[in-house]
Amino acid sequence: MATVNATADTFERLVADNDIVLVDFWAEWCGPCKQFAPVYEKASEKHEDIVFAKVDTEAEQQLAAAASITAIPTLMAFREGILVFSQAGALPGPALEQLVGAVRGLDMDEVRAQVASQGAASSS
Repeated sequence: MATVNATADTFERLVADNDIVLVDFWAEWCGPCKQFAPVYEKASEKHEDIVFAKVDTEAEQQLAAAASITAIPTLMAFREGILVFSQAGALPGPALEQLVGAVRGLDMDEVRAQVASQGAASSS
């Protein structure tokens, strides 16, 4: 599967309706973003069961702000609708493959328990 463009209108459904979603926040003027683009595209073709989305931060400024994007490129990974990774900076191909493997290998029961305990701790 090639990369898909995500917008403010499609982002939430994209994350909610797919098991694993990687999101690349980028801009046309960003040199590191342009270097990362072919690495990201190649990974999207290799891992057809994962949604590889791209968000143009210039066109989708409200979405970028809602996602607290302060530097680009920023890569986020969602698993079962939960944000499990967020990091600024372009990843080399092997690091992106390692990330894909790590996200696939997550124990989601454990992740949900951690999210629940963080929510409980912040509300007390």
